Amino acid sequence: MTIRLGCIADDFTGATDLANNLVRAGMRVVQLIDVPSADDRQAVRQAEDADAVVIALKSRTVPAADAVDASLRALSWLREMGAEQIYFKYCSTFDSTPAGNIGPVTEALMDALGADFTIATPAFPDNGRTVFKGHLFVGDVLLADSGMRHHPLTPMTDSNLVSVLGAQTTRPVGLIDHKAVAAGADAIRARIAELRAQGVGIAVVDAVSNEDLVRMGEAVRDLAVVTAGSGLALGLPTNWDIKPSPAAARLPSPAGLQAVVSGSVSVATNGQVREFLRTGRPAFSVDPLRIAAGENVAAEALAFAEAHLADGPVLIYSTESPDAVRTVQGRLGAAEAGELVEQTLARVAQGLVACGVRQLVVAGGETSGAVVQALGITGLRIGPQIDPGVPWCAAALPDGEALHITLKSGNFGGPDFFSASLDLLNEEAS
Repeated sequence: MTIRLGCIADDFTGATDLANNLVRAGMRVVQLIDVPSADDRQAVRQAEDADAVVIALKSRTVPAADAVDASLRALSWLREMGAEQIYFKYCSTFDSTPAGNIGPVTEALMDALGADFTIATPAFPDNGRTVFKGHLFVGDVLLADSGMRHHPLTPMTDSNLVSVLGAQTTRPVGLIDHKAVAAGADAIRARIAELRAQGVGIAVVDAVSNEDLVRMGEAVRDLAVVTAGSGLALGLPTNWDIKPSPAAARLPSPAGLQAVVSGSVSVATNGQVREFLRTGRPAFSVDPLRIAAGENVAAEALAFAEAHLADGPVLIYSTESPDAVRTVQGRLGAAEAGELVEQTLARVAQGLVACGVRQLVVAGGETSGAVVQALGITGLRIGPQIDPGVPWCAAALPDGEALHITLKSGNFGGPDFFSASLDLLNEEAS
């Protein structure tokens, strides 16, 4: 078996985002949760008929050394499966700190593959993420002026990706600007040759449209490793003569009860929670201070959910404004507050599934990681797109039952995402 593209994603929603774009471009995709063990025959079988395999890690905010170790283990497994090219996927808002983890992981993968050059671009124009003159825009504003400036774990206060990445790497970082990208694949390759001759090892690449990503995909077909958000995935499958096909996104028909679990503190998810509350549907707020005080908040949330699930989707959330988040972190510490919420919501998700929930929306990268691990999900089949970067997926629970689940990055989706996603799933099946 030969995998065309072997992908390593630094969080679970990011992995699904990437897999979604590969499916849109026609690839058959399997997403695996964490690195399979050497004797995991099920993972091998899941990958046997895939054009691309995406390994979802939970490495975005762990210490850099741990992120490197996990990424190298993923690389080893993908190489054993015959992956022809490696794709390191990070967030479209380039979530990181001066210590990493994007830079250290990129360099570790390059070293392991003997690569002297790679690219970096988080651009995903469909979702409002563009790069121009090396600066990342979120919608119409620079990254540093967006809600990411106040992210509790990875606050982004510099929009210049050349300087952001340069602070994390030992290799010189350069730029392939939009003039070269607009001129086509040959011009991009010529610029890569110039940068290589100058000793540059990594180049940030501008992209303001999907056409830019397609040109970029053609230009990097011979690189051993590429690094990007999910947008570049739109430009790679044609390198293997793969074309879009609706069949690639087909899932089994959905069944069971519906629920939403949200642990993201992003601006977008805050808006989605407010919209859900505005509709008057049942929702339960998880308070990390009550968890820290020893109260069994998960049991309360599940009791609330059981009383309302039969009437439609229920929302269990711990999503607050930046000021409220800072207050909680000031009392508990950022890491402890995040861990308390993630583990509580993971227990809630387990309970919801035990109650018969088979259509589950999860918001937030760290929350998604905790939930899929708690549910014992080891692989996902990627289905139809809900919003750019967010598809429905089908997973087999440990008892063999099917669960439809979507793992939404905190920054993605429109205000009505929670309701619209469940409506779409059932419309697709009708």
